[in-house]
Amino acid sequence: MKLKPLYIVVISCIQISFAQNYETKVDSLMQLMTLQEKIGQTTMYSGNWDQTGPFVGSDNGKYIREGNMGAMLNAMSVKGTRDLQKIAVEESRLGIPLLFGYDVIHGHRTIFPINLGLSASWDLRMIEESSRIAAEEASAEGIHWTFAPMIDVSREPRWGRISEGAGEDVYLNNRIAEAYVKGFQGDDLSQHNTILACAKHYVAYGAAQAGRDYHTTNMGEGELRNVYLPPFKAAVNAGVETFMSAFNELNGVPTSGNKFTLRDILRDEWKFDGFVVSDYTSINEMINHGFAKDSIDAAKIGMNAGVDMDMVGDVYRLHLQQLIEDGKVSETYINDACKRILMAKYKLGLFDDPYRYIDEKREATTKYRPKFLAKAQEIASASSVLLQNKNETLPLSNTTNTIAFIGPLVKDKADILGNWAAKGDRYGKAISIFEGLSAYLKPEQILFAKGCDILTDDESGFEEAIKISKQADAIVLVMGEDHHMSGEAASRTDLKIPGIQPKLIRKIREANLTKKITLVLMNGRPLNLSKEVELVDAILEIWFPGTMGGAATADLLFGKVNPSGKLTVTFPRNVGQVPIYYNMKNTGRPIPEHWPKADYKSNYIDVANTPLFAFGHGLSYTSFKYSELKLSSETLTYSNAIEASIEVSNTGKFDGYEIVQLYIHDKVGSVTRPVKELKGFEKVFLKKGQTKTITFTITVEDLKFYNSEMTYGVETGEFEIAIAPHSDFKFKHAFNLID
Repeated sequence: MKLKPLYIVVISCIQISFAQNYETKVDSLMQLMTLQEKIGQTTMYSGNWDQTGPFVGSDNGKYIREGNMGAMLNAMSVKGTRDLQKIAVEESRLGIPLLFGYDVIHGHRTIFPINLGLSASWDLRMIEESSRIAAEEASAEGIHWTFAPMIDVSREPRWGRISEGAGEDVYLNNRIAEAYVKGFQGDDLSQHNTILACAKHYVAYGAAQAGRDYHTTNMGEGELRNVYLPPFKAAVNAGVETFMSAFNELNGVPTSGNKFTLRDILRDEWKFDGFVVSDYTSINEMINHGFAKDSIDAAKIGMNAGVDMDMVGDVYRLHLQQLIEDGKVSETYINDACKRILMAKYKLGLFDDPYRYIDEKREATTKYRPKFLAKAQEIASASSVLLQNKNETLPLSNTTNTIAFIGPLVKDKADILGNWAAKGDRYGKAISIFEGLSAYLKPEQILFAKGCDILTDDESGFEEAIKISKQADAIVLVMGEDHHMSGEAASRTDLKIPGIQPKLIRKIREANLTKKITLVLMNGRPLNLSKEVELVDAILEIWFPGTMGGAATADLLFGKVNPSGKLTVTFPRNVGQVPIYYNMKNTGRPIPEHWPKADYKSNYIDVANTPLFAFGHGLSYTSFKYSELKLSSETLTYSNAIEASIEVSNTGKFDGYEIVQLYIHDKVGSVTRPVKELKGFEKVFLKKGQTKTITFTITVEDLKFYNSEMTYGVETGEFEIAIAPHSDFKFKHAFNLID
């Protein structure tokens, strides 16, 4: 029997009033559904636009008509989604609308800096605004759901996907996760310009062995709970609607089949009531892991563990009904999964109007709005980090006679968007750095040479590059990775600037011993710059800055904007130091403060333990002075907070932002604690000569951790405290927590 489309049936035939809650509506709908139709809601297939892994083919139209598909990946545009949605609501038995998902990671049409760059802004408002704009543009093209934010804590620069996250710190990842979720989902999901957010990759994917993508993760439960789980809990608290299970295994169990993390923690402890989707074919990949013997076994493990939707793997549709009949999967699990997915569709308003996201006028007028582009330029500037600036090399002067711009990324319009650039226009809308210079320099002031490519060993362009460098009054090198060298499946064992670019840098310095040289870096991970810091005067890290990156970089180079970004991940001296991060633990033989090469201590014999650039590092064109820290009390109790305050003064020649950071060290614990932990920050604007008092409030909540019994709480004792511009400091103040 062919029923009318569901958005009519639910209201007219089932007579569910608008005033009833979503759960009642879903329960009524599910009474009409066959078991196979419920399984159909747990199945996602891909459109033909993009692929992120091994493609599993399907006859999408057939599956939609049969009620065997609940969601579609990589289907977008008003026309494309309308055609597919029309099949779902007008040609299937129950007319259940489809959910369209797409990887909107750091922008949709208007592309913002890569996520690691966004985190370097330490600006939660800007991060929320970037995801709000992304939701505006994506929803205007029929998209309901993004597979973001990626909130994997990672201390592994070899891992390409470090570019998609917020770096190495737990507290900062927590806050940024909240900002992304709020930006994507807004305050009311029923508004047509909101999309579902997805917390990924659950969990510990950022700790893959050797930094190799999709690889094994092993860690104790204490580290899991203290470091890798908190950002996901923060996302749950922020109201995230969906989760994605990861590709990796965790302590011998693939995360798409891990009942402990998916049911015991996510459902039972955290009370998450949204739905979980697998990563692309990650359920099937349990066979390769050696955890499932075949696709039937994989389907059983995935559903029993708590994965509600199978992304492209086709194992739920094929096998779940038989598994239920055989008593190997509980039908309750299918009902629960189906209900969660339908609830999300109700919250989006798709049952009230399946075509509510499909509007040609909104599609045409939303993307690349001037205010979106202006915001992208502002955020790109705020995300860039001035790593080095010897002898005030920057900012440049637009009255300089000639400036040589050299490197494979000077005129680039493709790599500047970075990986996961959604539907960003790499060649039409993207602004190259060369184009950005037009706002500051006349054509006759600019000398240009590409010099070399990023990946080839062709040195034929060296001669021209060296020639113009000798002719110029100042030199700017624009170099780094191409966008394929970071992101998914882009792990690297060599963290140096790739190819022959380092050789060209050295040649240009040898030809210009006294000239000031600036290196502008475009990349998606921390790099080994141990040679470059000696060869160049200034280093400006712009990451992959997005659509307006060229204009934003020019603003920074010429001082219209004062750099304010700070690192959210440590830059090592070489790959042999990895993993290296600011909040490591001490050893029984720490290095003496005044004797770094002491024998029989925990050090290297060939390089210092310290990083090249520490977490929280970032320079400005102005200078800031911090006063002595003041504590309202040196005693903290369970019921009373204390305040830590400091005066920060702009003592330089430019107005600017400073990111003030609060760190705490639990000196003695029942389990060892990190040498320091970020517990707060504030981004403050100071005019030159201005002083402001920054105050942080500390409570016992800031001091809690999981102990060896996996109990979350706080222990009395002495705590060191500091307010600093970066993580490279020595503690001088302390307080005590007493009962």
